[in-house]
Amino acid sequence: MFSRKFHSCAQLMLTTLLMGFIAASPARAQQAAVKLPNVVILATGGTIAGSGADSTTTVGYTSATVGVERLIAAVPELKKVANVKGEQVFQIASESMGNSHWLALAKRINVLLASNDVDGVVVTHGTDTIEETAYFLNLTVKSHKPVVVVGAMRPSTAISADGPINLYNAVMLAGSKEAVGKGVLVALNDQINAAREVTKTNTSTTDTFKSPELGMLGYIQGSKAFFYRQSTRKHTLESEFDISKLDALPQVDIVYGYANMNRVGMDAFIAAGAKGIIHAGVGDGSVAAQMKPALVEARQKGVLIVRSSRVGQGIVARNGEANDDELDSVVSDTLNPQKARILLMLALTKTNSTQEIQRIFYTY
Repeated sequence: MFSRKFHSCAQLMLTTLLMGFIAASPARAQQAAVKLPNVVILATGGTIAGSGADSTTTVGYTSATVGVERLIAAVPELKKVANVKGEQVFQIASESMGNSHWLALAKRINVLLASNDVDGVVVTHGTDTIEETAYFLNLTVKSHKPVVVVGAMRPSTAISADGPINLYNAVMLAGSKEAVGKGVLVALNDQINAAREVTKTNTSTTDTFKSPELGMLGYIQGSKAFFYRQSTRKHTLESEFDISKLDALPQVDIVYGYANMNRVGMDAFIAAGAKGIIHAGVGDGSVAAQMKPALVEARQKGVLIVRSSRVGQGIVARNGEANDDELDSVVSDTLNPQKARILLMLALTKTNSTQEIQRIFYTY
């Protein structure tokens, strides 16, 4: 009697365990099927890799002292959102970023994203020129896979350093499906901005990066990206620019507008070999009376002139504050001077036609 009861209980327990295992199997199989994205971090230096004299040093620190492996090791949570590899491509402060760095970086990213083993790329960067590098990559990367440029406003040694959370968010974003096809992104302070529209608005606060007029693309919250809009201008895979065989870019310089300005700066840049000049005029890109002869002479020498504005927001109207048809000049649309410079450099690798370059400025 006891033996029968024992066997019945044992069978019941076995059946219960078996049913529990079967019920749990789909969940276990689903967990096993979850594959983390492969993200490569390309480190270039900057404040995110900087260090200060002590934990309260947030100004006067030294940029670009921490290598990529230490950056990754400092954020072990990265392993939860991606399979991460790092490459130290440069180790510089971003004010020293140049055309040769941009070309090398874009070429490396294109090689990486062409691989089936890479789902996204993160570029760690100093904040001083992060918007320029991001826009250059936005025009030259040939993939819909995410590229996220990230930095920090406080060095890695500071109290409440923002680098670790920014890096974590950037890696998560670069590996996400939501970021595919959105162009190059800049992600700091839990916010996602488009490379074309973002700019640095404050010298030192952590919320410095904004798209003042058109607005950010979305937020990062709870290890997830939330997009609310996207840029309508062409970028990445739709871009007509090919830098694969370029070793240098045409020289383009910026002349800043101000009361009582003179032509000395423009003449000096042209004498030094400038192929293009961004005229960062006052207001709606206005040209002072004393500057008009300089612009006319520049065009006679074959130098391309783009009228932008030091204001940094708004459309620069063609034939508005200057007769662009008469001057044979181009307007920058909504691009600020530093981004207009980037687009003009790339445009000059394709054409010297002002009509064609104007089309390019209305396209990108």
